[in-house]
Amino acid sequence: MKVAVWDTYVTKKDGTIMHFDIIVPSEIKDTSIIYTFGKEYLKTKNQEEQTLSSKECSFCHIETVRPQWEAAIREKGYFVYEMENCH
Repeated sequence: MKVAVWDTYVTKKDGTIMHFDIIVPSEIKDTSIIYTFGKEYLKTKNQEEQTLSSKECSFCHIETVRPQWEAAIREKGYFVYEMENCH
């Protein structure tokens, strides 16, 4: 399976920048779907009121799905790879 990686930087309520990738099947190109996935993730981090739009989230590249992402993508439609200030 090929996946699209959407590079995302969201300013948290405390002012720090949260950096994560939203990883979806490569066929999904509708940004409103991508942003909905990002907002679902932000809810899990108590950051649901933070802005997530084309300014914060942009397409980065296509790659082959990694095994640790595949189950989440099949279950929820996406996987979030946390990089900085996500906890």
